[in-house]
Amino acid sequence: MRAAIEIEGLTKTYGAGSGSVTPVDGLSLTVASGEIFGLLGPNGAGKTTTIKMLAGLVFPSSGSASLLGNPVGHVQTRVRIGYLPESISMNTFMRAAEYLDFHARLYGMGAARRRQKVADVLEQTGLKESAESRVRNFSRGMMQRMALAQAIINEPELLLLDEPASALDPIGRRDLRDIIIRMRNRGTTVLINSHLLSEVEMICTRIGIMNRGRLIRIGEMGAIIRPVQVVDVKTDGLSAEAMASIEELAAKVDFLAGGSFTAMLGNDEEIARLVEIITTSGAVLRELSPRNMTLEAAFLEEIAAAERS
Repeated sequence: MRAAIEIEGLTKTYGAGSGSVTPVDGLSLTVASGEIFGLLGPNGAGKTTTIKMLAGLVFPSSGSASLLGNPVGHVQTRVRIGYLPESISMNTFMRAAEYLDFHARLYGMGAARRRQKVADVLEQTGLKESAESRVRNFSRGMMQRMALAQAIINEPELLLLDEPASALDPIGRRDLRDIIIRMRNRGTTVLINSHLLSEVEMICTRIGIMNRGRLIRIGEMGAIIRPVQVVDVKTDGLSAEAMASIEELAAKVDFLAGGSFTAMLGNDEEIARLVEIITTSGAVLRELSPRNMTLEAAFLEEIAAAERS
């Protein structure tokens, strides 16, 4: 399968000398055609700068990137790309339908197709009833929906989304997921940067985690959220010796007050071994509640490991 995005050694540095800042540092990344790829990282990791370079809004200091087989900035390729920025700026004096028609004109659409596409994206983004309302009267969430409508009006082959769920309520986030999945099903490649990891976990096929401008982890969702189990345990009378054995068994353990603790284990056999340690030590096992590892937990673990190294 051909790559929709190819990034090689992409770097962006602002300033010079001791006062320089490098938000993106030697990033190399490939996103396959048709996948939904999540770009994650803490604030300042370089995600937005990366997306701005792909959108042609920021020029890299070094390295290269190509979109849909052509270098970033290729004029004919621009009409095949949709972009939703982190910071939204609109001509708020326009009515919603008028604003979208304006963007459809920029893509060279004829009048009949513009009318159809404007109606379609207003319907998809839940703004049909606001078509003749002026954008300046929209709430922050409605403006976010407008930005999404603008990003998809050209039926892009590649969609760049920078914090697309910002300001959206639960219904808006559900609509966003539905739109992304529909577009993926018709072959669109989606690159999404979001701090709402629960949303990323539901829709992305692969993710990359950035920290301090560098890619520290990349892989399939199932590989990032490893097949480990987290268990919440409540006991009475747990000895120091038993606690030491549990620390040896678990990948990670957090002991709390009153005999409670949370342990990260690899499989059911390790859970059985944990129960054995507790019961043979003479302690009373009051409660053991397994729960699946989340993307948020995996993300925090990766960032903590990167900061320690």
